[in-house]
Amino acid sequence: MSQTDTSAPETAHSSAAAVEGAFARFLRATELDTRLLGMLGALALIWVGFHMYGALVNNFGAFLTPRNLWNLSVQTSSIGIMATGMVLVIVTRHIDLSVGSVLGFCAIVMGVMQVNILPQFLGLGHPFLWIIAVITGLICGTLIGAFHGWLIGYRGIPAFIVTLGGLLVWRGAAFLVARGETISPVDPTFALLGGGPYGAIGATGSWLLGALGCVGVIALILMGRAQRRKFQFPLRPVWAESFLAVVGCGAVIGATLLVNSYPWPKGIVRRYAEAEGIEVPPDGLFISHGYAIPVLILIAVGIAMSFLMRSHPLWPLRLCHGRQPRGGRAGRHQHPLDDGQDLRPDGRAGRAVGGCRQRAPELGDQCIGNPG
Repeated sequence: MSQTDTSAPETAHSSAAAVEGAFARFLRATELDTRLLGMLGALALIWVGFHMYGALVNNFGAFLTPRNLWNLSVQTSSIGIMATGMVLVIVTRHIDLSVGSVLGFCAIVMGVMQVNILPQFLGLGHPFLWIIAVITGLICGTLIGAFHGWLIGYRGIPAFIVTLGGLLVWRGAAFLVARGETISPVDPTFALLGGGPYGAIGATGSWLLGALGCVGVIALILMGRAQRRKFQFPLRPVWAESFLAVVGCGAVIGATLLVNSYPWPKGIVRRYAEAEGIEVPPDGLFISHGYAIPVLILIAVGIAMSFLMRSHPLWPLRLCHGRQPRGGRAGRHQHPLDDGQDLRPDGRAGRAVGGCRQRAPELGDQCIGNPG
């Protein structure tokens, strides 16, 4: 009776283990989040699926084109801005169902302010119309958010109930303020905040911004390495940080190439050339959109919120146990959970929600990480 040869399966198994080990070491060295990679992979599959569907059904794949991706970036900018604030709500173990209604109400207020109210005092075309309208919208959103926060934090009403009511109230209030009418025309400068051919910075400005973004990516990696060395944290290998720098700069350059590949419509180019006295060549004039202004606003808000999360002394405590610490306690060295108590906004002590004990030298005795 012949013996079974198991050398081939063992070789295949060892080879697979070696490959898996190399990939695991790569992830450990670069510190890439596998969950983020999974979401990016799923997003890429969805995009490719839509593009292939258009190519097979309509004989033209329009999804992965500069025009469509540029328009998607503009249309999702407002959602991205709201998402930056929603992150802070979610990490404090709450929810906000009214964010869309609040956005619509503030937009209606800004429109009515610059179309129906301010022109009566400042006149049409005043340069401060759009500025006052934007400030009014910001104040309106801040007051609504503060009111919701007061009901949740100091009156003890669940966030679900408060924001569900806000969803209905502010949606109805927007209709009442607008009276069901079309609010137009808005200030031309204000309209630029929504994008469009004139609401973008063009090819030159986009390349300058892309170069600045690459410098920022490299600076963040270098400063992060310096911080690790300062606090004696383990350092990533040089090749791993070089890889991250190349990927980051490549993403910035790729995005810049994409937005610069989307030209102005021919009709707008023709009118622009006539107004500026530019001769249009026989094969047409190519003028790039570049980065849209709403996308730049989204980037600025994302950077500002990231800075707030990393630098504000109260946020590590909120991230730790999902509660707002009592005023005055955040600056002390004693951790709010060291005494087994949970500090509520009104200062009353309750049951501790977790024994968060992970510390980092750059935060002193403040707590970071998840509960437990």
